[in-house]
Amino acid sequence: MSLETRKQLGIWGILAIGFVIGFAVASGATKPEPAAFASADGAADAAPRYSPVKARSRDFYTPNSEDLGPNEMRLLACGTGMPTARPKQAASCWLLELGNGDKFIFDVGTGSAERIAAFQIPYNYIDKVFLSHLHTDHFGDLDALFVGGALAGRQKPLRVWGPSGDTPERGTKYALDHLEKALTWDLDGRKGLTDPRGYHFEVHEFDYRKINQIVYQENGVTIRSFPAIHSLDGPVSYSLEWNGLKFVFGGDTFPNKWFAEYAKDADLAIHECFIAVPDMITKFKFTPQSALLVGTQIHTAPEAFGSMMSMIKPRMAVAYHFFKDYDTTPEVSRRIAKTYDGPLSLAIDYMVWNITKDKIRVRMANVDEDVWPPPATEKPQLPDASLRIPYSKQISGGKLDMKNVIQPTYDEINKKYRLKEKQD
Repeated sequence: MSLETRKQLGIWGILAIGFVIGFAVASGATKPEPAAFASADGAADAAPRYSPVKARSRDFYTPNSEDLGPNEMRLLACGTGMPTARPKQAASCWLLELGNGDKFIFDVGTGSAERIAAFQIPYNYIDKVFLSHLHTDHFGDLDALFVGGALAGRQKPLRVWGPSGDTPERGTKYALDHLEKALTWDLDGRKGLTDPRGYHFEVHEFDYRKINQIVYQENGVTIRSFPAIHSLDGPVSYSLEWNGLKFVFGGDTFPNKWFAEYAKDADLAIHECFIAVPDMITKFKFTPQSALLVGTQIHTAPEAFGSMMSMIKPRMAVAYHFFKDYDTTPEVSRRIAKTYDGPLSLAIDYMVWNITKDKIRVRMANVDEDVWPPPATEKPQLPDASLRIPYSKQISGGKLDMKNVIQPTYDEINKKYRLKEKQD
């Protein structure tokens, strides 16, 4: 081969390589890494060369920004705090998304409904709630999810699973029947005004005493329950298995033999880890006697949390149910470390875990405080005006005449949407 031929082949080779790299970058198949600085001796320094005008990647989750893989779970922390909700932390609530499209809420404690809204998931997709027990910091926002979700596009009943009690009055069905009764004025006031299909509960109460019983099995997902030990008879924990992955959620509980057995080898295990007893005394002003009883017997102390995780050995342990502040977190962490040295997340609201068989990725979500509800996934059903409950004569007689003021709005909407609506 002549020198001229080799030169021509070399030029064509360079052009071909350039075309392949250019095509790959343009199509998103690869992304060139930043070039390293070269030192005086020609070796590359560790420091990358960043562009002053091009964006650098950051590791956070933004709702609606990424697909969920067909073999992937995504867990969203919608409430990680204590019984008294605060702006930084709502009470217990966890939203698990699966790659098959299913979504499950585990507990819906006080203040958590706004966190659920922040993730911008259409409400038709979040119609399944699993309650660990009936303390308000674990189901106190169920009414907000029930009514607000129906108003914002859930066009089906809200399905709720929860344990029985040692008496009928302490069970999930009794609680939800009476919650619906408490909402009588609210629900009656919405009749004939909006799509009515979402304003119903579908309650599935199961026996809290049964061990590792199947309480849900649909679409390749199996959810089991087993007893927990907290306050009274009734609380439970859950395990969810799907596509070779195992997720375990413990509501409030003293460490127990059932969790030790049925949470074993979980990919991700959530278990309560209450604030350290000394901080209960100084921060919450508990008496020492109450702090010891509540912090070590009714709830799980950090040292006991660590001991439980050492027994079950999850791929990732998640501790929650404490106020995660600069001066409380180190003590919780130090006490856990006495008994556990495995993978650990100390949870805070808006934390996100992506779980596959290969890895578990942990990030924070970047949410929009000005979020609006996403559109309904199905065509809305028109309200039946005949169902409206009229005002009494006394109240209706208090209306001021606003026809001239409001008529332009009626004209505008009727013209735009080809309606023939009339003022009342």
